[in-house]
Amino acid sequence: MCDTFAAVGAQGTLFAKSSDRPAGELQIAETFGRRKPGSALHTQYLTIPDPGAAALVGSRPAWLWGLEHGVNEHRVAIGNQMLWTTRDPRSASPALIGMDLVRLALEQATDADAALTVITDLLARHGQGGAAEANPPKAYFSSFLIADPQRAWVLETSGSTWAGRAVGPGSGAAISNRISLNKDWTVASPDVEPGTDFDRYRRPTTPTEHADRRLALTAPAVTGGADGVTPEDMVSLLRDHGGAPWGSPNDSAGAVVAPPPADAPSPLGVTICMHLRDNQTTNGSMVALLPTDTDAPSRAWIALGSPCFSVFVPVFPPLGVPRELARPARWRAFEALRPAVEGPDGEEALRRVRSVLGPLERELWEEADACAAPGQHDERSRYLARVGPRLERALHLITRE
Repeated sequence: MCDTFAAVGAQGTLFAKSSDRPAGELQIAETFGRRKPGSALHTQYLTIPDPGAAALVGSRPAWLWGLEHGVNEHRVAIGNQMLWTTRDPRSASPALIGMDLVRLALEQATDADAALTVITDLLARHGQGGAAEANPPKAYFSSFLIADPQRAWVLETSGSTWAGRAVGPGSGAAISNRISLNKDWTVASPDVEPGTDFDRYRRPTTPTEHADRRLALTAPAVTGGADGVTPEDMVSLLRDHGGAPWGSPNDSAGAVVAPPPADAPSPLGVTICMHLRDNQTTNGSMVALLPTDTDAPSRAWIALGSPCFSVFVPVFPPLGVPRELARPARWRAFEALRPAVEGPDGEEALRRVRSVLGPLERELWEEADACAAPGQHDERSRYLARVGPRLERALHLITRE
C-alpha cells in the first residue's frame, strides 16, 4: 500500500510518496550516476537492451533492482502504487514489475511526457509480471504518478493495458491503492476504446475503503495546485496517522500524533503513515520540489522508515544522497524505534523520539536552505557530508535513553 500526490504550480511542482511495504523489509536510498548505453540491462526478471541512464536519486527495497520513488537530473519524479484489477497478476510470466518501470523511466526520461512514453512502450514490448513482494511472493500491477516542473501524469495499468490523465498548472493529483480514472483519461493503450470507463478494470471484490480514506486527505491538499503548498505541508501529510494535523518540520510546537492502536478496525488503522503491525508499514518516503527556474536546484527530502519516527533529510538531486542513507544499518537503526512507538505507550515514546529528531530535522532543513542558491555546489557537498554523523549521534541518544 502506498500514497503518492503532487501539486503543480506556475513556479514548479511539489511531489510526495510514501512507500508502504511488508513489515521489516529493508529499504535504502541511493545515488545513481549516468550510465552509457550498453548491450544489456538486467532488471529484476528480464534482460533488456540498455539505452543508458541519466543521473538520479531513488529509494528501493534492498532486494529489488527497481525503485519505489526517485528524482532524476532532468527534474522528473515518479512513484508507483499497487493496484488490484480484474486481471490476475499471478498468471503473468515474469516480466517488468512496477519498480522496474519507475527506475527505467527515471533513467531515460527528460520530462513527464517522455516518462509516460517510456513506461507505456516498455509495457507493450515486455509486459508486466513477477513477484514484487518477497515473503510470501506476491505479484501485482501498478499505477504511477509522474511529475516534472510543469505537469504531471496519472498512469494506471492492468497488465499491458493502461490509461493516463494529464495534470497541469493550478491543479494536482493523488493516487492510492485503487483505480481512480474513470472516463477522464486522455490517452490509453490501443485496447481501451474511446469513452471507456477505466474503472471497469478495478477488481469489484476488493474493498476500496482503505484507499478512499487516505485519498480523502491527500487529494484535497493538492487539488488546487502548488500555490500555498509547501514541502513542510507534504511532510506533515506523509506523517498523518488519521488524527489531528502534525506540526511541520519548522514548527516549534511540534504537534505529535501517535500511530493508531493495533486493534483499530480496518480501514481506520490504514493511515498515510502506515502501521499495520506485522503486515504493512511505511519503509521509506520522499518529498521533491521541481522548480521551473532552471538556475534553481531541484530539491528532495528523503526519510528511511516510517515518517513519524524518521528524519526527512534534504538532498539536491542528482548531486546525491548522504552515504548513510544507503547503509542497511542506518535503516535498521530507525526501524529499531518502531516497537516503542507502536507499543501501548506509543504517544509518549513518539514524543521522546521527536524531541531528538525534530530539532535535528529543522537544523538540516535550515542548513540545506542556506546552500540552495545557484553556484553553491561545493557548499551543498559539504552539507551532505555532515549529515551521516549527526544522524548517528541522534539515534544513539534516543536508544541510550
